[in-house]
Amino acid sequence: MNDLNKGNERVGQDEFIRRGLRFSQLRLISLLDRKGQISSAAAQLGMTQSAASRLLSELEYTVGAKLYERHGRGVVLTEAGQALARQALIVLNQLDGAHDELAQIVEGARGLVRVGAVTGPSLDLVMPVIRQLRAGYPGIEISVLVDTSDKLAEALFSYNLDFYIGRLPEEMDAKSVTMRPIGVEPITMVARLDHPLGQHHTISIGDCLDYDWILQPVGSPMRRSIESHLLANRFTLPEHVFVTASPLLALSIISETDAVTPMAKPVADFLYKGGSLGANICKLPVREHIDVSPYSIIQRASVVQTPPVKRVLALIEEELERQGEERDSSETS
Repeated sequence: MNDLNKGNERVGQDEFIRRGLRFSQLRLISLLDRKGQISSAAAQLGMTQSAASRLLSELEYTVGAKLYERHGRGVVLTEAGQALARQALIVLNQLDGAHDELAQIVEGARGLVRVGAVTGPSLDLVMPVIRQLRAGYPGIEISVLVDTSDKLAEALFSYNLDFYIGRLPEEMDAKSVTMRPIGVEPITMVARLDHPLGQHHTISIGDCLDYDWILQPVGSPMRRSIESHLLANRFTLPEHVFVTASPLLALSIISETDAVTPMAKPVADFLYKGGSLGANICKLPVREHIDVSPYSIIQRASVVQTPPVKRVLALIEEELERQGEERDSSETS
């Protein structure tokens, strides 16, 4: 019998593997600990008793220790055998865990998904999907970047996003992406609670021109849409404008002044639901319907998405279908 310390001058984490340890031997010693009979352990592994005895003999040679003693009714593991059986069970359970984890990844039930979105879809689409993920796929970790489309496109092509929901910047080559059109982004005019314009049943967008405006930077899709609508309908552009890309700063300013600001409708709806978030703002009853240019789900061309990303994309499609059915139902009722 080999000494257990044989070859200690080259001991490493994979010492037993280098000596020829096989997983079938680990399964056998683990079963032998529970069954107490070589014949029973062999039968469960689908091998003959003589084959099992040979595996055990080879295992004893590999580990350099006697692992069991024969008795009248079967076998009893030695102290070394019991120690090896315990460790074998741990290894086998870890392999089962690895199998389950890999299966979840392959099936799209586990992994990291990096999503980008402009403000409206982040609330209208991404939030419902996050709720579904938490309930049905807790193994999927999702990170969400909310920003303007140009910043999201930059993050996509820096490989910091798997996809984003927004618009393709004008300077970007459309051949470099795939786009799944979703729809337009409605705009709502927002002001502080008890704003003079909020006291009317309905107003025109032109009525808002009597007040200061908070707008996104020049060239942003929402600002272009607002200014195009004003000019197309022979209104002047806002005279006094404070420019910021920060929705939080815009909300802070309008909550303490008479300024007004355009906002994506899903965001305005979320803030206006009531409670502390909506306590200081109101949606102005502007009669005109103004939309930002259509947005899409945008991915890098020719990319092969991972199963978790495919899972999230499928959930977004389901949410889009659900919202479409709700709109159709409300229009016919």
